[in-house]
Amino acid sequence: MDSRLDMFEDVNTSPSLEGDMSIPGKRTTTTSQHGVPEYNTLDEPISETVLRDIRAVGVKFYHVLYPKEKSSLLRDWDLWGPLVLCTFMATILQGSSSADSMSDNGPEFAQVFVIVWIGAAIVTLNSKLLGGNISFFQSVCVLGYCLTPIALSLIICRIILLSSRTRFLFFLRFVTTTLGFAWATYASFIFLGQSQPPHRKPLAVYPIFLFFFVISWLVLSHN
Repeated sequence: MDSRLDMFEDVNTSPSLEGDMSIPGKRTTTTSQHGVPEYNTLDEPISETVLRDIRAVGVKFYHVLYPKEKSSLLRDWDLWGPLVLCTFMATILQGSSSADSMSDNGPEFAQVFVIVWIGAAIVTLNSKLLGGNISFFQSVCVLGYCLTPIALSLIICRIILLSSRTRFLFFLRFVTTTLGFAWATYASFIFLGQSQPPHRKPLAVYPIFLFFFVISWLVLSHN
């Protein structure tokens, strides 16, 4: 009888087994030191990963249209949005391939790509040489996403060109393109201006001004 009691006492006083059981296929979410969730994307469905990336790109477009100094545009940079905008604008702005069409004097598809990416790289290099505390790809990401207002003005100008060409409609295209240029320059300055030393901000803003001015001129001159 005593041996039976001792056996049950040993069972009851033994340390309990506690722990978390990991379920295969379940996505786990942890929080980093900065409060940003870190996702384990190895086991989650591909559709969920793609949808999350699309939502992240959409948030960056929103930050460009409503710019703030601190946003995910600088923290979680990517080049998907700039690639989409550059491809879209190059497709719309490219000239006609027919030899007898002399009225369409737009640039070629590759020329728009070179202007956007090489221009963004030159502006970024200038920012780094001036002592900017922002990484290369962060700057390229900001400049690419800030093309959003100019891309919207391109859509509006393209719609205006569907009607007969008058001076009033050209003036309307000019105002639309100017607003897109001004908003793109302002948004890029909001994100990139804080990374420059105070006494060198004008030297950093001037190349940004020229970068968006050239692209806006392509939009306005496209007929």
